Amino acid sequence: MYRGIKMLVFVLVFAVSSQQIVNAGSLFSHEWNRSPAQAEAFPPTYSNVEGVLTFRGTNERSAPSYGTVDMKTYQPMIAWTKRTKSSSWGGGAGWTGQPAIVKWSPEVLRTMNVKPKFHSKPGFTEVIYASLDGYVYFLDLDTGEETRNPIRIGNPIKGSVSVDARGYPLLYVGEGIPENKTIGFNLFSLIDQKRLLRVNGYDSYAYRKGWGAFDSSAVFNRLDDTLTVGGENGIVYHLKLNTKFEPDKKKLSIDPVISKYRYKIPGNNYQGIENSIATYGDYAYFADNGGSLQAMNVKTHSPVWNLAPIDDTDATIAIEAEDGVPFLYTGTEVDKQGRKGFAHIRKINGLTGAVVWEMKYASFSLLGAHPVNGGLLATPVIGKKTISDLAIFTIARYGSFSGGLMVALDKETGKEAWRLPMKDYAWSSPVDVYDLAGNASLLQANSVGLVSVIDAKTGKVRGSLDIGTNIESSPAVFNDMAVVASRGGLIYGIKLN
Repeated sequence: MYRGIKMLVFVLVFAVSSQQIVNAGSLFSHEWNRSPAQAEAFPPTYSNVEGVLTFRGTNERSAPSYGTVDMKTYQPMIAWTKRTKSSSWGGGAGWTGQPAIVKWSPEVLRTMNVKPKFHSKPGFTEVIYASLDGYVYFLDLDTGEETRNPIRIGNPIKGSVSVDARGYPLLYVGEGIPENKTIGFNLFSLIDQKRLLRVNGYDSYAYRKGWGAFDSSAVFNRLDDTLTVGGENGIVYHLKLNTKFEPDKKKLSIDPVISKYRYKIPGNNYQGIENSIATYGDYAYFADNGGSLQAMNVKTHSPVWNLAPIDDTDATIAIEAEDGVPFLYTGTEVDKQGRKGFAHIRKINGLTGAVVWEMKYASFSLLGAHPVNGGLLATPVIGKKTISDLAIFTIARYGSFSGGLMVALDKETGKEAWRLPMKDYAWSSPVDVYDLAGNASLLQANSVGLVSVIDAKTGKVRGSLDIGTNIESSPAVFNDMAVVASRGGLIYGIKLN
């Protein structure tokens, strides 16, 4: 799949019902290249640091905003812009392209090479944004001013960075396009911006050869000092970091032990993990380019269940627990089905793999050497507070090649609570924001550069900002400030009024 990458397009017909659950014992062939160290379950709270530290904020991938905002006019306004450099893929950001936003603790801030003026700025909060130009930028949330020099990665970056969930000055960056004939993922110390590790995506252990991109955003487990990330080579990487952080000495080091998980699934010849692995307790969940979705037990290092493949699934799974049971909200693209087909939107029991409900939406794709897919590219919103009964999905190329659809589905039944037809489609993920009373609004950016504010209870558009150029990336929000980049080479700080 994807948006401008020259790849083979497979058109497969799946005769297996999407409801079918395959027992893990006979599910598929799987193995680790070395047994991972004993893992801890993921904690109920991903991080105690203020901000959005990974794609969609937490290991459950359900918190793209931090804090609250009381909007009065519902008319977002540009507060600042930052122009990036450019590569053969342009600048700005593409899919998924979400920034991290971190309010550093004073202890950690003192260790880092930010400009002196920011060491003394009250409430200093930093935006960390990876760009298609092959650089990672560091910006002041309030003003967009550079807080330190950018890090040059070299290859264009399409995915979203992650910061260590403990608030340590440790940064994960995946690479998206092999302009330099190599590709992989990296860990950097944010004390001095030196690279601590680079893992080559052209991995001899992978069943999928010749493609090694990392659009997936890493998830950190702060209890056991580990990092987990999926690769488009079809491998899940588990890193025991053995981190040593000495803030008084301004030193950070890692001594990673890397374990790799690979698999083969009957009926699926197309491995590749573009979504960011979602976790809950003992379990980790991901889908792949062939459309298979699987659960892994992080303590036993073994698969638990798998659903039969439907179609390419790049949108990250979002999780919400009900009475201690994790439920997954997910959907597919239209890719392997051909030029037209259905986006399958599902709620799944994360313990058993049982499909609770499924909705299908007709969508279109532009196939060929440079496919542009329809269906679900956006990660869903898991409603909270006044919309705690809703899950909200944005479907690209619904009804036509240019249009789209946003739907709010009842979490219990899957029935539509409201729908919002969209003149122009969106790959950008919607973001839910809340005021002090718990009232919810949605931010939705689209393919022509419109950023809309939508009443999350009714689906009514309340205001918008037109920046005039395609936004594929997903915003992150910190209180009343949203940050998102366009394909037009600019990063935007957007005030929510």
